[in-house]
Amino acid sequence: MAKVLYPGSFDPLHIGHLEIIETASRLFGHVVVAAMVNREKRDGFFPLDERRALIEASLAHLPNVSVEVHEGLVVDAARDVGADFVVKGLRTPGDFEVEQQMAHMNQAVSGMATVFLPASPSLGFVSSRYIREIAKEGRDVSSLVPAPVAHRLKDRYLP
Repeated sequence: MAKVLYPGSFDPLHIGHLEIIETASRLFGHVVVAAMVNREKRDGFFPLDERRALIEASLAHLPNVSVEVHEGLVVDAARDVGADFVVKGLRTPGDFEVEQQMAHMNQAVSGMATVFLPASPSLGFVSSRYIREIAKEGRDVSSLVPAPVAHRLKDRYLP
């Protein structure tokens, strides 16, 4: 069965990401979740090593999923882990436009194809950016993130 790479900043991992990872784990033999550095964002909300630990704890129930960190290009991460495809989740038509352009670019420079998985309509609004903003204000986001992430956010921001 195929090995796929699911890249993202996952800062923090949320239930929309989890849904895509669980779906990919049923479709493919092995899923590598790659926590990536987004150079367009100044500093991560969580440091990369902490993101990795939170993702691993959140995915412990999925035996065919592993977690890596990578600071370069997605195509290089895919090559490094021996992935057959890149997997990307889609929430909105806007996501499709952006992700399709990246997929075409990745294929042009590496030959790596991208598989798109649609998010459930009920999760289309979930965004790491909004979760960060809400958590920084001390509000509970436990319904939007896996339990290990919720616990860490509570430790960090709730009195």
